[in-house]
Amino acid sequence: MDDPILTIEERTAINAGRWFSTLSPSLRHDILRCAYVKRYKDGDLLAARGDPPDEWIACAKGAIRVSSTSISGKQVTLTYVEPGVWIGDVAIFDGDRRTHDAYAHGDTTTLCVAKADFKKILATHVELYEALLRLHARRIRQLYGLVEDLNTLPLRARLAKQLVHLLRSYGVSSLSDSRETRIGLQLAQEELAQLLGASRQRVNQELKAMEREEVIRIEPGGLVVRNREALMRIVESDH
Repeated sequence: MDDPILTIEERTAINAGRWFSTLSPSLRHDILRCAYVKRYKDGDLLAARGDPPDEWIACAKGAIRVSSTSISGKQVTLTYVEPGVWIGDVAIFDGDRRTHDAYAHGDTTTLCVAKADFKKILATHVELYEALLRLHARRIRQLYGLVEDLNTLPLRARLAKQLVHLLRSYGVSSLSDSRETRIGLQLAQEELAQLLGASRQRVNQELKAMEREEVIRIEPGGLVVRNREALMRIVESDH
């Protein structure tokens, strides 16, 4: 479902994006001027593997679940794109087809720029080339970091690190207890396990251990972080 106008919260999420906020006002203006809004329900397909690269996309609300399908036919989640993050530019650059599937996780809003408009903005703003190089460099660093963590950190530390990341992107302060923060992105333990490259059973064991230590609380609607400092100590102690 399309809606031509971003809400105030959605526009704030776009403008506050770590990368987008570093662009010049004129470049941000030209991107937003030609962008259009799309809204999705949970589970809706945004783009499929093999699709032509026809759009540059930013998440404005909710999350975009990026996944692939294993040889056995099982769908594996690789990452969740949070509000303020742009994706799809690599395929537009090299002209190749999309490499992964993208689904809405929860009610999701995207801001899209058509390929032709993307190319026009590049031609008008040389600044965008350098900005995209910085963006790709950050992605490469993150990718190397994930591979390093997978090979060097125990599951407990990787889980804590993932929870800290989710807390930064989707943390919602508790009204009843200021020390607690709910992770607003609802993930099943199987989905969390896929992000960590581990089994659901092992992730469940680590979550239960953290709950006994009063670091987190497991609720039907998701996870609540009770002690952020303790979570950070788990990450730091295993590095």
